[in-house]
Amino acid sequence: MYTRVPHSSDRLLQVQESAGSIRIYFKGKRLIDHNEAQPCVTVAKGQGSFQDWHANFKIKDHLQQKHVLRQMKVTEAEEQQVVLQAENGIVVQFTVEAGELFIKLKDSRGKAPDFNRLWLNLAAEEQEHLYGCGEQYSRLDLRGSKVPLWVEEQGVGRGKGLITQFANIHSHAGGHWYSTYFPATSFVSSSGWYCYADASAYAEFDFTGRRQYSLHFWEMPVLRIGVEDGFPAATAALNRIHGIQPPLPEWTYDGMWLGVQGGGEEIEQKLEHARNAGVQVGGLWAQDWEGKRVTAFGKQLMWNWKYAQDQYPELPVQIKSLNSRGVRFLGYINPFLAIEEDLYQEASEKGYLIKTSEGKDYLIEVTTFPAALLDLTNPEAFEWIKGIIKEHMLGIGMDGWMCDYGEYLPADAVLHSGESAETYHNRYPVEWARANREAVEEAGALGNVVFFNRSGYNSASRYALSYWGGDQLVNWSLGDGLATAITAGISAGFSGIGFYHSDLGGFTSLGWVKRSKEVFMRWAEFAPFNQIMRSHESNRPDDCWQFNSDRETLTHLARMTRLFSMLKPYHQYLAREYAETALPPNRHPALMYAGDETLHELKYEYLYGADLLVAPVYKKGKRQHTAYLPDDVWIHLWSGREYSGGHVTVEAPLGYPPVFYRKGSEFTDLFTQISSELA
Repeated sequence: MYTRVPHSSDRLLQVQESAGSIRIYFKGKRLIDHNEAQPCVTVAKGQGSFQDWHANFKIKDHLQQKHVLRQMKVTEAEEQQVVLQAENGIVVQFTVEAGELFIKLKDSRGKAPDFNRLWLNLAAEEQEHLYGCGEQYSRLDLRGSKVPLWVEEQGVGRGKGLITQFANIHSHAGGHWYSTYFPATSFVSSSGWYCYADASAYAEFDFTGRRQYSLHFWEMPVLRIGVEDGFPAATAALNRIHGIQPPLPEWTYDGMWLGVQGGGEEIEQKLEHARNAGVQVGGLWAQDWEGKRVTAFGKQLMWNWKYAQDQYPELPVQIKSLNSRGVRFLGYINPFLAIEEDLYQEASEKGYLIKTSEGKDYLIEVTTFPAALLDLTNPEAFEWIKGIIKEHMLGIGMDGWMCDYGEYLPADAVLHSGESAETYHNRYPVEWARANREAVEEAGALGNVVFFNRSGYNSASRYALSYWGGDQLVNWSLGDGLATAITAGISAGFSGIGFYHSDLGGFTSLGWVKRSKEVFMRWAEFAPFNQIMRSHESNRPDDCWQFNSDRETLTHLARMTRLFSMLKPYHQYLAREYAETALPPNRHPALMYAGDETLHELKYEYLYGADLLVAPVYKKGKRQHTAYLPDDVWIHLWSGREYSGGHVTVEAPLGYPPVFYRKGSEFTDLFTQISSELA
């Protein structure tokens, strides 16, 4: 018989043994439930194969040997450490350090085992819900899912629909429900515990089991587990492990960043058009500052990180002029180099690029053209790109930029450091963020400059100043459209990210998928309730509805930018709260209202801080919207009507997104001012 272990036990680490079965508890939480029929550890040797098309990966494993560790015995059982030993000499060590439990495998000599595959099973709880694994677009509660964890393109369509088939036929670019730019080997349970794996190789977390979760790694990682007093505390503790982002510059909240392109004269015309209509523009984001190329995919960029003197002949002077008018200038960069231009020639000559096994520059097909990728394992290349940023971006007056890509490192690339690209692949976007962060810090610009990344991995929030949701379709698709931008912002908050936004209007237009007026306007209603508000013209701007396509759209956008700017005190409060509590601004309602099982079913509404519940309209043609309110008293922002929780249906004409504020909020005066001035 097992001895009952009370949850109130003062003993941090406890073990129960009975007839070949072993249970291990940490702070009263059962973590390991091992027996011969359901062993907790399996190890193997394997060789992976990777096929990729435009950073959409097909990954297979070829196992050479596999050992299921059925026979385990306890060789040490102390309050701070428990050791299990298998019949083949493998040792599983559980050690308490600074209030967390660390799990690692060793061989009988105390060295890393001679295996590169691990399955570790953790005990499941019947009623818990699981969140995290990085930025997820299709699912929030991951209980019942098997989640691959590999940095790659989000993919087009993300399912079995017609648009995914179309993307696969033309460029193998279709996605799956789990495809993400930003995975993470971590998760948090609604019952108040979390798991973080210090790992970088391919991994897969299987949460489909009723009694056990199986965590599969293509390496021998170290796991750290924490047990906290509730879901919010566990989420905060996990976010602190990943890292808390520093505050955004104050000017971030003074207006939207208007996505424009086309050259110096054209962006000025678009700015004038927007401002004359009352759009509050805090910055112009011009992704083509370094030049453009037109491909079959659309209007793309010339990746040579100097301003294009044909399109922007006086850009440094123009930036000063914009600044004098209260407008910041933001640009674009990624870790590729255009092979037609001079920076590629310099980097190639100096050996700063990833290589093929033949020692040649590894040219990667990106959409429709080849490009060279920086080798960030080379310290000289790392410093070189920082110098480019400091000289050619910060040096001409930029106050921010899109820090794009990071997903494309091929698993068979040869790196300067000698490390396998297979194990470095997931870390590449984190190092890319670090390069940008160090450039900003070394220039003394941290606190005034902001860049925003799309790709990431474990602890990316230590370096990336903000994130955006990547390349959603410009439509209503539940697999890859507006709805997924809502889900992505919530899920990112379980992996350290506090500062999130999406491309207002989406990005990807192809085939028959073109942005409509209505989807642009609904996206503009979602955008103010994020820490950053920024638009994108899309890859095919001529096919898509734009901010100035008609007067009604301009007026609508002006009103939404005013809403965003009026929320500045609340935005800043949430930024401070994130720094102090590690709870993200975009947060799952279940974090604040434990015990309401219905909340765990939600994917398309969120709390923006504790005081606003935002339920964006994400379906075409809807003029009413049903939201689910947690158990509290909520006031509809536009009508002033009070609701006491549960499912409620409100009128939602264009321009009046379903938003509710909590009765008794210290920001009540601000919210009532917004409703009265913008009604």
